[in-house]
Amino acid sequence: MTSRRNFIRNTAMVSALAATKPVHGFNILHKDKAPDETIVGHGQYTYKVDKNWAKISVNNTPLMNCHEMVQDSKGRLIMLGDSTHNNVLIFDKSGKLLDYWGHGFPGGHGLTLSQEGGEEFLLITDCGWYQDRDGSNKGQAGQVVKTDLTGRLIFSIGHPRTIGVYKDDEMFKPTETAVAPNGDIYVADGYGSDYIIQYNSKGQYIRHFGGHHNANKAHNLVNAHGVSVDLRDKNNPTLVCTSREENCFKIFTLDGKFIKQVDMPGMYVCRAVMNEKELYAGVCWSKDAKTGERFNNSGFLTILDADNKVISNPGGTAPVYKNGVLQQTFQAPTPVFNHGHDVCVDDEKNLYLCQWNANHTPPVKLTRV
Repeated sequence: MTSRRNFIRNTAMVSALAATKPVHGFNILHKDKAPDETIVGHGQYTYKVDKNWAKISVNNTPLMNCHEMVQDSKGRLIMLGDSTHNNVLIFDKSGKLLDYWGHGFPGGHGLTLSQEGGEEFLLITDCGWYQDRDGSNKGQAGQVVKTDLTGRLIFSIGHPRTIGVYKDDEMFKPTETAVAPNGDIYVADGYGSDYIIQYNSKGQYIRHFGGHHNANKAHNLVNAHGVSVDLRDKNNPTLVCTSREENCFKIFTLDGKFIKQVDMPGMYVCRAVMNEKELYAGVCWSKDAKTGERFNNSGFLTILDADNKVISNPGGTAPVYKNGVLQQTFQAPTPVFNHGHDVCVDDEKNLYLCQWNANHTPPVKLTRV
C-alpha cells in the first residue's frame, strides 16, 4: 500500500478525466541494454520475457505503479496506474501507445472491463492510498468509478457509510471490482474493511459479506485484494475472492455463501483472472525459504487449471504436490520479476504482467512458447 502518486482531488476529476493528448516520439522507460531472452514457466505454460515491450515516453507518460490491465474487443490493452499524469494508458499488442488519459486517481488500483448492450465500459477503483508532494504516504476514502473507454464518467460508488452500510469507524479503501452476467457489481474493500459489497448495475446496494466477524472464521477475508466472477462452469458461476494475507482464494456463490478455500502456500496472490479453463494471478510477494518471512521483490505469476491445481509458476519454482496438497512455492532462484500485481491474457494467450513497486517499470510481456 506504499508508493502512491501526487494527490489530486477526485471530486474535481470529471473534466480532466476525459482529456487526451497526442502521442509524441518516445524513449522506452528503463530499456535494458539487450533484448531479454529469459524463459519462464513450467510444462506447457512457458513464456519468453520482454521487459522492453511498452514503447512509452519518459516525458509524456511517466509511471509510478502499473496496477492492472484488460484487453477490449478491439484487441487494445488498457492499463491503469497511479500516476495522475496519465492514469490510463492504451496500447496495441506491439507495445505502441495509442492513447492516454485520466488525472483524478492518485490511488488508481483496480480495472475491470464490462459489456452492456454491445458497448464496453471500465470500472476504475481508486484505493485511497497515495503519495503527497513530500513523498509521504497518505490515505483517504476510496471510490469506484464507471466510465466509457474514453474516460467519460457514468457514475461513481462512494463510501458505504453514506448509505448506512458501514459503521463510522469502518474504512473504505476498495481494491477491485467484478461484474456478473446480470450486471451486478462486486466491490472488494481489500485495503479497508475486507468486505465484498454487491451492487446492482446502477450502483445500488444489495448486500455485503466477508469481513472479519463471521462465526465461521473460514468465511472471513484478510486483505480481500481481489474479486472475480468465475464462469468456467456455466451452470455454477461463482466468485473467486482473494484473501491475500492468508495466501489463498476463497470461493463464494454469487449471493455471498462460502463454498471452499483454495490454498496457495507462500503466495500473496492478487486477483484471479479467468481465461477459458485457466486461472491466472499475479503473486505480489512470496516468502524466504530459510526464514519463512515475506520479503520485497519476491513476486512472480501463478497459473491454475480448471480444478484449481497449480500448473505453472512463471518466475517462481515449479509446483509440487504431496498427497494432493500443494507445497510452499518460492520465487525462482534467479529473480525475474519484482511484485506481480495483475496478469492480462490476450487473444493469442500471451501474458502482460503489471507490477507494483517495480522502479516505475511498464508492463512486461510474456510471449507463450
